[in-house]
Amino acid sequence: METGNFRDTIRASDCIYTIGVAGDSGSGKTTFTRAFREIFGPDLVCSFSMDDYHLLDRDARAEKGITPLHPDANNISLFEDHLCLLKQGKTISKPSYNHTTGSFDAPAPFSPKKIVIVEGLHPFSTEKMRRYFDFTCYVDPAEEVKYAWKMARDVGDRGYSRDQVTSEIHARKPDYDAYVAPQRQYADAILTITPSVFDASGKEGMYAVSLLQERFENTVKNIVFPLDLFAMTSLAERDFLIGFHSEEMYGRTMGAVRFDGDFRYEVIRRLEEAVEEETGVGSVSLYAGREYVTATEAMELILVWRIINRRIFMEYRMQDGACMTGM
Repeated sequence: METGNFRDTIRASDCIYTIGVAGDSGSGKTTFTRAFREIFGPDLVCSFSMDDYHLLDRDARAEKGITPLHPDANNISLFEDHLCLLKQGKTISKPSYNHTTGSFDAPAPFSPKKIVIVEGLHPFSTEKMRRYFDFTCYVDPAEEVKYAWKMARDVGDRGYSRDQVTSEIHARKPDYDAYVAPQRQYADAILTITPSVFDASGKEGMYAVSLLQERFENTVKNIVFPLDLFAMTSLAERDFLIGFHSEEMYGRTMGAVRFDGDFRYEVIRRLEEAVEEETGVGSVSLYAGREYVTATEAMELILVWRIINRRIFMEYRMQDGACMTGM
Protein backbone atom coordinates (compact mmCIF):
# COMPACT_ATOMS: atom_id res chain seq x y z
CA MET A 1 0.00 0.00 0.00
CA GLU A 2 1.27 3.42 -0.96
CA THR A 3 0.58 5.76 1.91
CA GLY A 4 0.43 8.90 -0.28
CA ASN A 5 -0.88 11.65 1.94
CA PHE A 6 -1.84 9.55 4.93
CA ARG A 7 -4.33 12.18 6.11
CA ASP A 8 -6.33 11.43 2.98
CA THR A 9 -6.06 7.69 3.58
CA ILE A 10 -7.42 8.08 7.10
CA ARG A 11 -10.15 10.46 5.97
CA ALA A 12 -11.38 7.99 3.34
CA SER A 13 -11.25 4.97 5.64
CA ASP A 14 -14.19 3.49 7.52
CA CYS A 15 -11.89 2.70 10.43
CA ILE A 16 -12.11 4.56 13.74
CA TYR A 17 -8.57 4.47 15.15
CA THR A 18 -8.64 4.47 18.95
CA ILE A 19 -5.69 5.52 21.08
CA GLY A 20 -5.70 5.01 24.85
CA VAL A 21 -3.41 6.98 27.16
CA ALA A 22 -3.32 5.86 30.79
CA GLY A 23 -1.62 7.31 33.83
CA ASP A 24 -2.15 9.09 37.11
CA SER A 25 -3.86 12.44 37.39
CA GLY A 26 -1.46 15.22 36.42
CA SER A 27 1.02 12.81 34.81
CA GLY A 28 1.23 14.62 31.46
CA LYS A 29 -1.03 12.34 29.42
CA THR A 30 -2.22 15.16 27.16
CA THR A 31 1.32 16.40 26.52
CA PHE A 32 2.53 13.32 24.70
CA THR A 33 -0.30 13.20 22.16
CA ARG A 34 -0.06 16.92 21.41
CA ALA A 35 2.21 16.48 18.38
CA PHE A 36 -0.03 13.75 16.97
CA ARG A 37 -3.13 15.95 17.34
CA GLU A 38 -1.38 18.87 15.67
CA ILE A 39 -0.14 16.81 12.73
CA PHE A 40 -3.53 15.27 11.91
CA GLY A 41 -5.69 18.20 12.98
CA PRO A 42 -9.11 18.68 14.58
CA ASP A 43 -10.99 17.53 11.50
CA LEU A 44 -9.58 14.01 12.01
CA VAL A 45 -8.85 13.85 15.74
CA CYS A 46 -11.10 14.13 18.78
CA SER A 47 -10.32 13.37 22.40
CA PHE A 48 -11.92 13.17 25.82
CA SER A 49 -11.07 12.25 29.38
CA MET A 50 -12.25 9.15 31.18
CA ASP A 51 -12.75 11.46 34.19
CA ASP A 52 -16.15 12.15 32.64
CA TYR A 53 -17.11 8.64 33.74
CA HIS A 54 -16.67 9.29 37.44
CA LEU A 55 -19.64 7.73 39.19
CA LEU A 56 -19.42 9.93 42.28
CA ASP A 57 -18.97 13.68 42.52
CA ARG A 58 -16.39 15.26 44.82
CA ASP A 59 -18.72 15.54 47.82
CA ALA A 60 -19.93 11.94 47.48
CA ARG A 61 -16.35 10.67 47.27
CA ALA A 62 -15.43 12.59 50.41
CA GLU A 63 -18.48 11.23 52.23
CA LYS A 64 -17.65 7.65 51.28
CA GLY A 65 -13.91 8.06 51.82
CA ILE A 66 -13.08 6.90 48.30
CA THR A 67 -10.70 8.37 45.74
CA PRO A 68 -11.30 8.78 41.97
CA LEU A 69 -8.63 6.14 41.40
CA HIS A 70 -10.77 3.39 42.89
CA PRO A 71 -12.81 1.54 40.25
CA ASP A 72 -15.95 1.80 42.42
CA ALA A 73 -15.84 5.59 41.97
CA ASN A 74 -16.15 5.21 38.20
CA ASN A 75 -18.82 3.97 35.81
CA ILE A 76 -16.59 1.39 34.14
CA SER A 77 -19.41 -0.54 32.46
CA LEU A 78 -20.82 2.59 30.81
CA PHE A 79 -17.38 3.53 29.53
CA GLU A 80 -16.93 0.04 28.05
CA ASP A 81 -20.26 0.33 26.24
CA HIS A 82 -19.48 3.83 24.96
CA LEU A 83 -16.01 2.86 23.76
CA CYS A 84 -17.53 -0.02 21.79
CA LEU A 85 -20.05 2.35 20.18
CA LEU A 86 -17.38 4.92 19.31
CA LYS A 87 -15.28 2.22 17.71
CA GLN A 88 -18.27 1.46 15.49
CA GLY A 89 -18.54 5.13 14.51
CA LYS A 90 -21.68 5.76 16.54
CA THR A 91 -22.60 8.87 18.55
CA ILE A 92 -22.84 8.54 22.33
CA SER A 93 -24.41 10.68 25.05
CA LYS A 94 -21.21 11.32 26.97
CA PRO A 95 -21.29 12.36 30.62
CA SER A 96 -19.28 15.39 31.67
CA TYR A 97 -17.36 15.86 34.92
CA ASN A 98 -16.56 19.45 35.90
CA HIS A 99 -13.20 19.64 37.66
CA THR A 100 -13.84 23.20 38.80
CA THR A 101 -17.06 22.45 40.68
CA GLY A 102 -16.38 18.77 41.39
CA SER A 103 -19.85 17.91 40.09
CA PHE A 104 -21.41 16.80 36.82
CA ASP A 105 -22.59 18.89 33.91
CA ALA A 106 -25.34 17.67 31.61
CA PRO A 107 -24.42 14.82 29.22
CA ALA A 108 -23.92 15.87 25.61
CA PRO A 109 -23.75 14.10 22.24
CA PHE A 110 -20.23 13.05 21.26
CA SER A 111 -19.51 11.75 17.77
CA PRO A 112 -16.22 10.06 16.93
CA LYS A 113 -13.85 11.37 14.30
CA LYS A 114 -11.47 9.09 12.41
CA ILE A 115 -9.04 9.15 15.34
CA VAL A 116 -10.28 9.04 18.94
CA ILE A 117 -7.88 9.66 21.83
CA VAL A 118 -9.03 8.66 25.31
CA GLU A 119 -7.01 9.71 28.35
CA GLY A 120 -7.70 8.48 31.85
CA LEU A 121 -6.95 6.63 35.03
CA HIS A 122 -8.44 3.26 34.04
CA PRO A 123 -8.64 2.82 30.25
CA PHE A 124 -6.85 -0.55 30.25
CA SER A 125 -8.27 -1.89 33.50
CA THR A 126 -10.54 -4.51 31.91
CA GLU A 127 -10.01 -6.93 29.05
CA LYS A 128 -13.07 -5.56 27.28
CA MET A 129 -11.68 -2.02 27.25
CA ARG A 130 -8.29 -3.18 26.03
CA ARG A 131 -9.93 -4.98 23.12
CA TYR A 132 -11.32 -1.70 21.76
CA PHE A 133 -8.02 0.20 21.71
CA ASP A 134 -5.76 0.04 18.68
CA PHE A 135 -2.78 1.67 20.39
CA THR A 136 -2.08 1.99 24.10
CA CYS A 137 0.36 4.24 25.92
CA TYR A 138 1.12 4.60 29.63
CA VAL A 139 2.68 7.84 30.95
CA ASP A 140 4.74 7.23 34.06
CA PRO A 141 6.57 10.21 35.58
CA ALA A 142 8.69 9.76 38.68
CA GLU A 143 6.83 10.65 41.86
CA GLU A 144 8.70 13.91 42.46
CA VAL A 145 7.98 15.04 38.90
CA LYS A 146 4.33 13.98 38.96
CA TYR A 147 3.61 15.63 42.28
CA ALA A 148 5.23 18.91 41.19
CA TRP A 149 3.10 18.92 38.03
CA LYS A 150 -0.06 18.06 39.94
CA MET A 151 0.58 20.81 42.46
CA ALA A 152 1.09 23.36 39.68
CA ARG A 153 -2.06 22.28 37.83
CA ASP A 154 -4.46 21.86 40.75
CA VAL A 155 -3.38 25.01 42.59
CA GLY A 156 -2.85 27.17 39.51
CA ASP A 157 -5.68 25.96 37.26
CA ARG A 158 -8.26 24.27 39.49
CA GLY A 159 -8.22 26.50 42.56
CA TYR A 160 -7.14 24.00 45.22
CA SER A 161 -4.92 25.01 48.13
CA ARG A 162 -1.48 23.45 48.47
CA ASP A 163 -2.59 21.66 51.66
CA GLN A 164 -5.57 20.16 49.81
CA VAL A 165 -3.37 18.88 47.00
CA THR A 166 -0.81 17.43 49.41
CA SER A 167 -3.52 15.67 51.39
CA GLU A 168 -5.05 14.28 48.19
CA ILE A 169 -1.69 12.98 46.96
CA HIS A 170 -1.19 10.95 50.13
CA ALA A 171 -4.76 9.65 50.12
CA ARG A 172 -4.60 8.57 46.48
CA LYS A 173 -1.28 6.72 46.49
CA PRO A 174 -2.57 3.31 47.71
CA ASP A 175 -5.27 3.29 45.03
CA TYR A 176 -2.77 4.38 42.39
CA ASP A 177 -0.50 1.47 43.28
CA ALA A 178 -3.40 -0.99 43.35
CA TYR A 179 -5.52 0.06 40.37
CA VAL A 180 -3.69 2.43 38.02
CA ALA A 181 -0.02 1.41 37.95
CA PRO A 182 -0.72 -2.24 37.00
CA GLN A 183 -2.05 -1.03 33.62
CA ARG A 184 1.54 -0.41 32.50
CA GLN A 185 1.78 -4.08 31.57
CA TYR A 186 -0.83 -3.64 28.82
CA ALA A 187 0.75 -0.62 27.13
CA ASP A 188 2.31 -0.75 23.67
CA ALA A 189 4.51 2.15 24.75
CA ILE A 190 5.56 3.33 28.21
CA LEU A 191 6.86 6.85 28.71
CA THR A 192 8.92 7.54 31.82
CA ILE A 193 9.87 11.03 32.96
CA THR A 194 12.60 11.61 35.53
CA PRO A 195 14.57 14.62 36.73
CA SER A 196 17.22 15.72 34.26
CA VAL A 197 20.84 15.09 35.13
CA PHE A 198 21.35 18.71 34.06
CA ASP A 199 18.49 20.21 36.10
CA ALA A 200 17.50 17.88 38.94
CA SER A 201 15.19 20.52 40.45
CA GLY A 202 13.05 20.78 37.31
CA LYS A 203 12.97 24.55 37.74
CA GLU A 204 14.01 25.08 34.13
CA GLY A 205 11.40 22.63 32.84
CA MET A 206 14.06 20.14 31.81
CA TYR A 207 13.46 16.39 32.19
CA ALA A 208 14.85 13.08 31.02
CA VAL A 209 12.26 11.16 28.97
CA SER A 210 12.40 7.50 27.97
CA LEU A 211 10.15 5.64 25.54
CA LEU A 212 9.98 1.91 26.27
CA GLN A 213 8.53 -0.40 23.66
CA GLU A 214 8.85 -3.89 22.33
CA ARG A 215 10.42 -4.53 18.96
CA PHE A 216 7.92 -3.85 16.19
CA GLU A 217 6.51 -7.21 15.17
CA ASN A 218 4.21 -5.58 12.63
CA THR A 219 6.25 -2.76 11.18
CA VAL A 220 5.61 -1.47 7.67
CA LYS A 221 8.81 0.48 7.30
CA ASN A 222 12.05 0.74 9.17
CA ILE A 223 11.91 4.48 9.41
CA VAL A 224 15.26 6.19 9.71
CA PHE A 225 15.36 9.09 12.13
CA PRO A 226 18.58 10.83 11.11
CA LEU A 227 20.40 12.64 13.88
CA ASP A 228 22.79 15.27 12.62
CA LEU A 229 25.97 14.80 14.63
CA PHE A 230 27.44 18.01 13.22
CA ALA A 231 24.48 20.03 14.44
CA MET A 232 24.62 18.25 17.77
CA THR A 233 28.28 18.76 18.44
CA SER A 234 29.15 22.03 16.74
CA LEU A 235 26.00 24.06 17.20
CA ALA A 236 24.81 23.00 20.65
CA GLU A 237 25.35 25.41 23.50
CA ARG A 238 23.28 23.43 26.00
CA ASP A 239 23.81 19.99 27.50
CA PHE A 240 21.98 16.93 26.19
CA LEU A 241 22.15 13.15 26.25
CA ILE A 242 20.77 10.43 23.96
CA GLY A 243 20.84 6.84 25.17
CA PHE A 244 19.39 3.39 24.65
CA HIS A 245 19.06 0.35 26.87
CA SER A 246 16.90 -2.77 27.06
CA GLU A 247 15.16 -4.16 30.09
CA GLU A 248 12.77 -6.91 31.08
CA MET A 249 9.34 -5.67 32.10
CA TYR A 250 6.22 -7.78 32.65
CA GLY A 251 7.84 -10.70 30.85
CA ARG A 252 8.65 -8.56 27.80
CA THR A 253 11.97 -7.32 26.53
CA MET A 254 11.54 -3.58 26.12
CA GLY A 255 13.91 -1.22 24.38
CA ALA A 256 14.19 2.24 25.90
CA VAL A 257 15.24 5.32 23.95
CA ARG A 258 16.22 8.10 26.35
CA PHE A 259 16.52 11.83 25.70
CA ASP A 260 17.71 14.35 28.27
CA GLY A 261 18.42 18.04 28.01
CA ASP A 262 17.75 20.56 25.25
CA PHE A 263 18.38 20.01 21.53
CA ARG A 264 19.04 22.49 18.78
CA TYR A 265 16.02 22.83 16.51
CA GLU A 266 18.20 21.90 13.52
CA VAL A 267 18.59 18.44 15.05
CA ILE A 268 14.88 17.94 15.74
CA ARG A 269 13.97 19.33 12.32
CA ARG A 270 15.39 16.13 10.80
CA LEU A 271 12.89 14.14 12.86
CA GLU A 272 10.04 16.31 11.59
CA GLU A 273 11.23 15.78 8.02
CA ALA A 274 11.36 12.03 8.54
CA VAL A 275 7.69 12.00 9.57
CA GLU A 276 6.86 14.16 6.53
CA GLU A 277 8.71 11.86 4.14
CA GLU A 278 7.42 8.57 5.48
CA THR A 279 3.75 9.54 5.77
CA GLY A 280 3.27 12.17 3.07
CA VAL A 281 1.17 14.22 5.47
CA GLY A 282 2.71 17.43 4.24
CA SER A 283 4.58 19.99 6.25
CA VAL A 284 5.38 19.04 9.85
CA SER A 285 6.89 22.04 11.59
CA LEU A 286 5.78 21.85 15.18
CA TYR A 287 8.76 23.72 16.58
CA ALA A 288 9.65 26.10 13.76
CA GLY A 289 11.15 29.37 14.94
CA ARG A 290 12.52 27.78 18.10
CA GLU A 291 16.22 27.76 18.89
CA TYR A 292 15.99 24.75 21.24
CA VAL A 293 13.56 21.87 21.72
CA THR A 294 13.17 19.97 25.00
CA ALA A 295 13.63 16.24 25.44
CA THR A 296 9.88 15.95 26.09
CA GLU A 297 9.05 17.60 22.77
CA ALA A 298 11.58 15.50 20.87
CA MET A 299 10.06 12.35 22.34
CA GLU A 300 6.62 13.45 21.15
CA LEU A 301 7.89 13.05 17.60
CA ILE A 302 9.25 9.56 18.26
CA LEU A 303 5.88 8.57 19.73
CA VAL A 304 4.07 10.07 16.71
CA TRP A 305 5.84 7.66 14.38
CA ARG A 306 5.09 4.73 16.68
CA ILE A 307 1.37 5.58 16.60
CA ILE A 308 1.32 6.25 12.86
CA ASN A 309 3.16 3.01 12.15
CA ARG A 310 0.40 1.04 13.88
CA ARG A 311 -2.27 2.85 11.89
CA ILE A 312 -0.48 2.23 8.59
CA PHE A 313 -0.16 -1.47 9.41
CA MET A 314 -3.87 -1.60 10.18
CA GLU A 315 -4.52 -0.28 6.68
CA TYR A 316 -2.81 -3.38 5.31
CA ARG A 317 -5.02 -5.58 7.46
CA MET A 318 -8.32 -4.10 6.42
CA GLN A 319 -10.39 -6.28 4.15
CA ASP A 320 -13.83 -5.55 2.80
CA GLY A 321 -13.94 -2.29 4.77
CA ALA A 322 -13.45 -3.98 8.15
CA CYS A 323 -11.26 -2.28 10.75
CA MET A 324 -9.01 -4.83 12.42
CA THR A 325 -8.27 -4.42 16.11
CA GLY A 326 -6.53 -6.36 18.84
CA MET A 327 -3.26 -6.67 16.91
